[in-house]
Amino acid sequence: MSTKDFVEKDYYKVLGVPKDATDAEIKKAYRKLARENHPDANKGDAKAEARFKEISEANDVLGDPKKRKEYDDARALFGNGGFRAGPGGQGGSFNFDLGDLFGGAQGPGGAGGGAGGFGGGLGDVFGGLFNRGAGTGAGTRTQPRRGQDIESEVTLSFTEAVDGATVPLRMSSQAPCKACSGTGDKNGTPRVCPTCVGTGQVSRGSGGGFSLTDPCVDCKGRGLIAETPCEVCKGSGRAKSSRTMQVRIPAGVFDGQRIRLRGKGAPGERGGPAGDLYVVVHVDAHPVFGRKDDNLTVTVPVTFDEAALGGEIKVPTLGGPAVTLKLPAGTPNGRTMRARGKGAVRKDGTRGDLLVTVEVAVPKELDDKAREALETYRQATAGEDPRAELFQAAKGA
Repeated sequence: MSTKDFVEKDYYKVLGVPKDATDAEIKKAYRKLARENHPDANKGDAKAEARFKEISEANDVLGDPKKRKEYDDARALFGNGGFRAGPGGQGGSFNFDLGDLFGGAQGPGGAGGGAGGFGGGLGDVFGGLFNRGAGTGAGTRTQPRRGQDIESEVTLSFTEAVDGATVPLRMSSQAPCKACSGTGDKNGTPRVCPTCVGTGQVSRGSGGGFSLTDPCVDCKGRGLIAETPCEVCKGSGRAKSSRTMQVRIPAGVFDGQRIRLRGKGAPGERGGPAGDLYVVVHVDAHPVFGRKDDNLTVTVPVTFDEAALGGEIKVPTLGGPAVTLKLPAGTPNGRTMRARGKGAVRKDGTRGDLLVTVEVAVPKELDDKAREALETYRQATAGEDPRAELFQAAKGA
């Protein structure tokens, strides 16, 4: 990315968030836009693919507190691409190349700093963002380039999410072209671009005695030009590559959780590090069990006599043997009991609990013997009104 791009691009606008947005708001906006514009959901849509790259680039900066601060500081310093020093202003007008500020200008005789004493300080500010440290000479401008981040999605069963799973992921990304070994030239012998002399960047005047650095249009920022362009990558040196990876999803993940795998994204250029892989996890529902934080939930039916008289009931667990819980006499419908250590795996390796909710089952049909017994029970409890307190409370309100 050029200095001009960095100063002028409004990453907050790209994600549609205000400049004082919280980290959570930025993350939420990115997830929404990334899902809408993901290449897998927009097959063959070049605009959506470009938009996805733009969104990922914005999130790479704003999603990292350190990078975000550097970006905000740079925008405050240069404004919207206009670091102004008006003619006749205090100290007079002075000429320098913004590219020298970012790349580390040399003063007379090779001494760092140059007129005005800027040195390589701003190179340190932006080096973390664009992998360009402050150095000397034009050679510092051709640095290794980090690979792009990739986002993918995976759907797990409820049990896989609780216990963890290793799943295959097939991903597509840009990588060095295998046909030309990343040179862009069919014969593997590209020549140095005469326009930028191999730096991949050119400077242009912007008025007021300043100049800005942009990628060279002749070599598209590569610093090399293919004499005989590779038929596969058309001279770019990069081609679409597909690969399948076995990715380990940790135990205890939640539906919608986003996992970052460092260095598993697209390969870098010129020896640069690979990007990161972000995996958004979706979890299917279970017919019996539910999830509440690190605890699992289950609803267990009990008979009227079990709830009234008490007793022991067996409760199923996820992937393990049943547990026996003691049901106290007079247990009301909806009461929740706890089976410790039978829940989901926590980050520290321990397990949450299984929350068991009691539901009194009412039989749809009764035989003569059961009906007679219930009639006897009704007569025995005829003087009790379970709704008496309800009416009293309603009158007193």
